[in-house]
Amino acid sequence: MSSSRATIYCTNPNCPDPVNPLGERFCASCQTPLLYRHLWAVGSAAAGIPAGQYIGDRYWTVAPQIWLDTKPGEPPLAPEEPGEEIAPYLRLHPQKLHLPQAYGFCAIGEEPNQDQLLLLENVPVDARTGQLYPAMLEVWPTASPARQVYWLWQILSLWTPLAQMGVASSLLKADNIRVQGWRVWLRELYGDAGLIAQPDLQDLGYNWLTWTGRGSGSASDRLQEIGKQMRRPDANIEAIAERVNQVLLEVAARMPLNLRVAGATDAGTRAHNEDACYPTAEDIPKPGRRNQDPLIGRLAIVCDGVGGHEGGEVASRLALQTIKLAVKALVNEFAYQSEISPPKDVIEQLAAIARIANNTIAQQNDSQGRSSRQRMGTTLVMALQLSQKTQEIPNSHELYLVNVGDSRAYWLSADCCQQLTIDDDIATRETYLGRSFYRKALQRQDAGALTRALGTKDGEFLRVNIQRLIIEEDGLLLLCSDGLSDNDLVEKSWQDFAPAVLAEEISLEEAVQGLIDLANEKNGHDNISAVLMRCRVSPEKLVLFDPNQLPEIGLLEEEMSEASASLLYGDEDLEESENPEQLPRPDSHRDSGKQKQTPRRRKTPRWVTALKLLAVALVSGTVGFITLSQLAPGRIDGLRDRFFAPTGYEEEPKDL
Repeated sequence: MSSSRATIYCTNPNCPDPVNPLGERFCASCQTPLLYRHLWAVGSAAAGIPAGQYIGDRYWTVAPQIWLDTKPGEPPLAPEEPGEEIAPYLRLHPQKLHLPQAYGFCAIGEEPNQDQLLLLENVPVDARTGQLYPAMLEVWPTASPARQVYWLWQILSLWTPLAQMGVASSLLKADNIRVQGWRVWLRELYGDAGLIAQPDLQDLGYNWLTWTGRGSGSASDRLQEIGKQMRRPDANIEAIAERVNQVLLEVAARMPLNLRVAGATDAGTRAHNEDACYPTAEDIPKPGRRNQDPLIGRLAIVCDGVGGHEGGEVASRLALQTIKLAVKALVNEFAYQSEISPPKDVIEQLAAIARIANNTIAQQNDSQGRSSRQRMGTTLVMALQLSQKTQEIPNSHELYLVNVGDSRAYWLSADCCQQLTIDDDIATRETYLGRSFYRKALQRQDAGALTRALGTKDGEFLRVNIQRLIIEEDGLLLLCSDGLSDNDLVEKSWQDFAPAVLAEEISLEEAVQGLIDLANEKNGHDNISAVLMRCRVSPEKLVLFDPNQLPEIGLLEEEMSEASASLLYGDEDLEESENPEQLPRPDSHRDSGKQKQTPRRRKTPRWVTALKLLAVALVSGTVGFITLSQLAPGRIDGLRDRFFAPTGYEEEPKDL
């Protein structure tokens, strides 16, 4: 150990002078962003080491048990075969959003009394301050009801996987449960083996009653009742989860929800672009046009194609179109439901959609005689804000994430960047199978090779990663291909754009293009796709009314589709009104000079207008009925029975 002045090394292997003073954000020599990787040193021996010490000429003690790796570009010390005590960290790797990961070991002391301290990464430490994020109970009194219930939902969701690995007691230690905004994040894992009795749901119920007893209001009262139910010997975790989910959706629905989305894809340095994403600028209605697509603002997709002879390009676009059609049918199905579907049911339907896309590509492979490495495929990362509605819940605030492959999803707020998905690659597989530390697996030459992709095998054997989040804070959801996420580029650059977008200092479109430009500059080896979804639950900013910004055409004309307007006014009038030179520009209030006047329409007799509107309604209704009968025939039967069934009979809603 030593207490010399702390420095941190640049991760750029070609940096001529990698040593930098601690606290700098960029390398002084090559301007590469410096990586501050904080670790948690496990055990009482680590707790006794004071702050301000160098350990092993590498780790700097920021606080008791909080260490900083000052040489993050070098692999840590890790055994070839992890021991049993490390297995829970490795096996639970898919839960890395909430759990720390085993990083490596560090030797302290002198032989023969040398100790090997386990170091954990992905720990709840604020990189800006080097301090732990607060314990849940510390901030419970000031948290919103939606956040309180969301924390408890996450804890309940973690109970089963942690109990299966023998570390459920990790959720019973209040100081171990840390929170980063909405996210529950455990500091370390505690084994259950040394306990007299194994933890069960009744133990969690006891803690639940203690936690929820600190609040007040209807939500707290209902959570107390749920806690009492958990204390019963016959308590069922699925029944508990159903009740908690109902409370969560109801309290979240009290907040407003505004969504905006923008996306783009770029070939980069490649001759062909094998990426595909939704939406792009071509999908989003132009200003002044009513949005006719129910998926705009609710659905975001990124696909990164793989396969020779332009197969990747075909696969990504095939997946995109297949998924859009299937999701539209799903959204229409939920529009007719009178009850909230639990996450388990929604996840099953989204997994089925992913398998439909998979089998569509697989059939194309089979028909073209493609085998082995010649089979085309694609990664997938998809986000769907599912607007389930009932009389009590105007919008469920649910956000479902689906991913296969190494395209990623991130949640970005004004002060943090959270990777929401895990990569389906060799390094991840070796970790969750318990064969290797993740950092050691990354040293393999094939570490980044995909283990899953849509289209490469039959859907029966496809495992799809799906999770449900609740939107209860302002933030940005970023979906991207590895052309952007490689080399930790998102983690290194998010502070340069996310706060500005959330503050509306730059637009979503500008941010997306900036990310693509940055990826071309810093990575520059692959196609690049990025979709940003801005989620706002806080009230919209008030904008002073400016009559000069009002368009001169009527609101009715602005909201009508081309087909409807043509039927109502006639083709000649429509073409005349849609002449770009005669429409006011969005920024016309800034221009000097007189605006051109929009020609006035010929007046149409009201009875003619009424007949034409009736015709539009009949045509639209017929098309909608035919479409619904094709996409969800069961729903048509339900509608027929709803209106023509005998009195007193009500059919149960049907599953998709």
